[in-house]
Amino acid sequence: MKKLAIYPGSFDPVTNGHVDIIERGLKIFDEIIVAILINPVKKSLFSVEERTEMLEVCFKNYENVKVDYFNGLLVDYAAMKKAGAILRGMRATSDFEHEFQLALMNRKLNRDVQTVFLMTGLRWIFTSSSVVKEAAHFGGDIASMVPPFVNQKLKEKFALRSSE
Repeated sequence: MKKLAIYPGSFDPVTNGHVDIIERGLKIFDEIIVAILINPVKKSLFSVEERTEMLEVCFKNYENVKVDYFNGLLVDYAAMKKAGAILRGMRATSDFEHEFQLALMNRKLNRDVQTVFLMTGLRWIFTSSSVVKEAAHFGGDIASMVPPFVNQKLKEKFALRSSE
């Protein structure tokens, strides 16, 4: 039986830190579904379709990485996909309390789905989608923090915004 994990997030946009977690997660799991959470409360820079495209381009050479999106409870989505695990990355101890609470709640809701935490590689410890967006918005060079296609999309997005 294959070991399937769900790697959830907003991925607005995907960063090299996300890529690192997925690549390392593939050493543990046979397949990973990168699941974009649709959160109508959160204002996203990129649409779900744009985020899906960026992730698909980033992982086009990985047969065992699928991209999907969902809304609702993560454990319900994991159960629907028959995934035994939720993969989460943690950058620093500041992530721990929130992630720990989510993992406990998910465990309470569905004891068949385990949460697996991977520490982000030191190179990406201060990289987050929010920081990347802010730096890109002000013209910062974020090429080393995101995959090339994502860098291009960020430049296009902010060029469009500045011309409006």
